[in-house]
Amino acid sequence: MEEKYIIGIDQSTQGTKALLFDKDGRLLKRMDKSHRQIINDKGWVSHDPKEIYQNVVEVVTRLVEESGIAREKVAGIGISNQRETSLAWDKKTGEPIGNAVVWQCSRAADICERVEKMGEAENIRKRTGMNLSPYFPASKIAWILENAKGAKEKAAAGRICHGTVDSWLVYKLTQGRYYKTDYSNASRTQLFNIFDLKWDEEICGLFGIDPKNLAEVSDSDSDFGETDFEGLLPHPVPIHAVLGDSHGSLFGQGCLEPGMIKSTYGTGSSIMMNIGDEPVLSSHGVVTSLAWSMNGNVNYVLEGNLNYTGAVITWLKDDLKLITSPGETQSLAEEAISDDSVYLIPAFSGLGAPYWDSHAKAAVVGMTRTTGRAEIVRAAVECIAYQITDIISAMSEDAGIEVKTLRVDGAPTGNAYLMQFQSDISKVEVQVADLGELSGIGAAYAAGLALGIWNERIFENLGRKKYRPKMDAELRNKKLAGWGAAVSAVLSK
Repeated sequence: MEEKYIIGIDQSTQGTKALLFDKDGRLLKRMDKSHRQIINDKGWVSHDPKEIYQNVVEVVTRLVEESGIAREKVAGIGISNQRETSLAWDKKTGEPIGNAVVWQCSRAADICERVEKMGEAENIRKRTGMNLSPYFPASKIAWILENAKGAKEKAAAGRICHGTVDSWLVYKLTQGRYYKTDYSNASRTQLFNIFDLKWDEEICGLFGIDPKNLAEVSDSDSDFGETDFEGLLPHPVPIHAVLGDSHGSLFGQGCLEPGMIKSTYGTGSSIMMNIGDEPVLSSHGVVTSLAWSMNGNVNYVLEGNLNYTGAVITWLKDDLKLITSPGETQSLAEEAISDDSVYLIPAFSGLGAPYWDSHAKAAVVGMTRTTGRAEIVRAAVECIAYQITDIISAMSEDAGIEVKTLRVDGAPTGNAYLMQFQSDISKVEVQVADLGELSGIGAAYAAGLALGIWNERIFENLGRKKYRPKMDAELRNKKLAGWGAAVSAVLSK
């Protein structure tokens, strides 16, 4: 078979990665570039859409140039993206209307409260699978329409595009010829009816959004148009997969069957369980959405989202100055006093699943005179595992499935203390992927499969390191009870 290449693009919260794969699915090279985190005095988190697009072109250009591959051999592109981050732009000029509202940002909480007072929260949950929350794009887009200069007028004139980062990148990479999103991203907007598989006009109306201004929804492995990356490639190539980052990770992990579960440890975390072709509405605080639609076949998932997991380690480094690099957390956690009772609740912008309390405040609970630097760092590391365990338990209850194995990926999985603690506290085998960028890998795999370059044996490329539970049951229960009490102390209701 002649040499062909697939490029996976992972546009994530902190930056953009470009990944180059050969005809055997081997990862040959990776390029990264970070972008600014724009945070104002109210704690609102924003990104510059132009910077994000320019970085995508730049990392792909560097990837192709520095790898030295024959550019004409690039066969296709797959894109994974930070999901709930929302933005708007002028349909004619392609100019952004203000900055993107990042998924972490809860500035639209008042809009959700307004909709809740209408008595519509349960109706929204039953149609979209999601609890009403400023986490999701519905209220973020509404906030843009109500507050960004010119947005309301452009929307009324049908001269606006608004949605998630994937639709922005597809639009820009195809020079405005395609305005599309995929089922995975659409299902995360809180505007998409996951049973009827279309934009829900009534729910859109509750948020003041005209569904005609939303992107066309397509299969996750369909053709999203062609791009040459502003002349980098000698001819345009198809963007043949688009997936939200967590969905890309689920696919890349090979979680293709009902009951398979994965957790991505990134800035935040997405814990996702494949539940097959029938939706199950949660009664335990997680949400139901679409894994993907491929070849016209839909898969559903249960999912829990956490605002602060890897970001907690960034906070330790950049704000508290307790560490100079994330790598220090493992040794400090191991040095901490074993029976110290401190817990960190990272509700810096409220708590996501399974609590859904946007007004909860972060706290360090249970400090004693012996609590020091190592104990605080360990509490920060352990809070990641506690939050994920809460969600695994909720999913197990909803799906009626006992979880025995958790597949994981992301930079924090290199921390052996965290991985062993995750296995101990959740009482499951943790399988750590030997490649860290599963979101971009999943999007690339989907594109390569759709283009016929690979078959499903591609999933065998991934190796795994395994951690098994070792903690005494009594100690585990004591720690979980302490965590539950600490969370209860910060909830606003």
